[in-house]
Amino acid sequence: QVQLVESGGGLVQAGGSLRLSCAASGRTFRRYAMGWFRQAPGKEREVAAGISRSGGSTYYADFVKGRVPISRENAKNTVYLHMNSPKPEDTAVYFCAADSTVSAIAVATMERNYDYWGQGTQVTVSS
Repeated sequence: QVQLVESGGGLVQAGGSLRLSCAASGRTFRRYAMGWFRQAPGKEREVAAGISRSGGSTYYADFVKGRVPISRENAKNTVYLHMNSPKPEDTAVYFCAADSTVSAIAVATMERNYDYWGQGTQVTVSS
């Protein structure tokens, strides 16, 4: 089992930058593919980005592609979401999640694939 704690959220101006972090407990972090999801007010939760166990494979939803890279440091049990030039429409609660079932090089994009979730961190982008 793994526990996930997000941090780094807050208020940021459009065009600025923000780095979200997700710290995982335990010694098995490298066995999990990781994902970042977001949920805007009144909308369903959706996947934003994902990364494979080693970091060699990534996935990006179209709405963040080219703007919000995902990375991980297995030695620090941490996955990051680098929000570069965020837009007001990026305002949402951001959740990180861990997937223990996916193969070593794959990235799961479906919410149902993820076993463990953090509590979320609010990101508000002002115009």
